Amino acid sequence: MKIVIVWLLTILFSVDSVQRGLRSNFTLGVLMVYGITAALWVYAIFHRPIDAFCAHGVGRALKILFFCGCAVFAGLLAFVAVSGYSDPAKHDEEAVIVLGAGLRGTRVSNVLERRLSAAYDYYLQNPSAVIVVTGGQGPEEDIPEARAMKAWLVQRGVPAEQILEEDQSTSTEENFRFARAILEAYGLSADAPVAYVTNAFHCYRAGKYAALVGFSDVRAVPASISASSVLSCYLREVMAVLYYWVFRA
Repeated sequence: MKIVIVWLLTILFSVDSVQRGLRSNFTLGVLMVYGITAALWVYAIFHRPIDAFCAHGVGRALKILFFCGCAVFAGLLAFVAVSGYSDPAKHDEEAVIVLGAGLRGTRVSNVLERRLSAAYDYYLQNPSAVIVVTGGQGPEEDIPEARAMKAWLVQRGVPAEQILEEDQSTSTEENFRFARAILEAYGLSADAPVAYVTNAFHCYRAGKYAALVGFSDVRAVPASISASSVLSCYLREVMAVLYYWVFRA
């Protein structure tokens, strides 16, 4: 029964990996999905010698370490999933920072469109807040992310003069660092209440980077994510959170 389940997972992950190769940008999360797919294929084909090796001695110890690591990783996944909703915006903030994500040429990706949709919903509830769209121009992008984000919001009726562009950043930390400079030039200090918009899986780390660059009163506006993006995005985010804890916290 176990090997049947393994083969089913192998087939499912293989189909998913092919689809990602056709439609997704290459990211750490996608690479991790490919790695899991490869590991499933190895175990499915060589499960008998692998099981024999893991039955005693060093193999047994490695098996225990492997499953302990899986348990820790699962716990981190649960933490990332829950923490995105821990500090929601009050919709009375003076500014809202929309964090950038990938473009396809000049078109916003599904992940970014969901952030923009959440930002637009926030604007409808708090139309006086200034909006800062963030993100420079990355690989396979024809324009800066901030420019595409502003165009998306303006097309839906948000006044262009209410949207400030930060178009130089290449990371979450830079999103906030450069947005802070823009807001200070606009007349808002880092102590002013600010909301930030990103997908729910990213909210915990985004809030930490906001505090790191000096924002003292920040709250989250979590956006949704498509079912097809959940696996790669959450896998990548666990590694990003670990990186933050080890090197930045």
